[in-house]
Amino acid sequence: MKRKDIISITGDLASGQSTIAKMLSDDLNYDLYRNGAYFRKLAIEHNMSVTEFGEYVEKHPDIDTQIEKSATEYAKTHQNIVIDAKLGWYAVPESFKVYLKVDIDVAAKRAFEDTARKASENLPTIEAQKEDMIRRTHNDLERYKNLYGVVRNDMANYDFVLDTSKLTPEQVLNEIKKAYETWKNT
Repeated sequence: MKRKDIISITGDLASGQSTIAKMLSDDLNYDLYRNGAYFRKLAIEHNMSVTEFGEYVEKHPDIDTQIEKSATEYAKTHQNIVIDAKLGWYAVPESFKVYLKVDIDVAAKRAFEDTARKASENLPTIEAQKEDMIRRTHNDLERYKNLYGVVRNDMANYDFVLDTSKLTPEQVLNEIKKAYETWKNT
């Protein structure tokens, strides 16, 4: 399989996936391709939270398949891309595959304090946010296994795994860039 200058980033909820994808895109001057933003947009259009929409998509797998195939199609005709997608590593296997981990308590606090999330996941407490994130993660993992036959949280799928719980976004960016350079030169 020929490698391309493509980085796919996935990770735990509120691990910094979207923030880091944007930072990498800017830093490397790569295009940014985001599946998650499209998923959130569809959730809002359906007047659902992202968790509810995830459950809806389970019953309408054509929506999920359409979202994931879009990354594959985009990568066929583009180079120098950062793909911000839960299954970007699967959709574009020739990419440098990054997984960002985060402690669930840190994640819940990050998500609860993120005003940009309020349109699609407005929860009353950090504990409710945590419970919703655990439920959503479980549902997503089941959906990916049933629909694609993949285990997204199997770290063997990735070229680089990093825990972001105690790192600044700049530290995460630098760690990924170092690992990407090593990967490109092997």
